[in-house]
Amino acid sequence: MNVSSALVPIAVGAVAVVLLLGLVNMLRGGSANTSQKLMRLRVVLQFVAILVILGVLWWRAG
Repeated sequence: MNVSSALVPIAVGAVAVVLLLGLVNMLRGGSANTSQKLMRLRVVLQFVAILVILGVLWWRAG
C-alpha cells in the first residue's frame, strides 16, 4: 500500500469522526458553541478530503 492509497481513507475517516462527534454532542444536548466549532471543522476537513481525492486521481492519471 503506497501513501496515496492511505491518504483517501484517512481524509474520509477524519471527516466521519468529526461529523459523529458533532452529532453526539448535539444529541446529548451539549454546548451549541462546541457543535458549531465541530461543524466548521467538518467543512474544512471535507474541503481537504476533496483536495486529497483530486490530488490522488491526478497523480494516478499522470
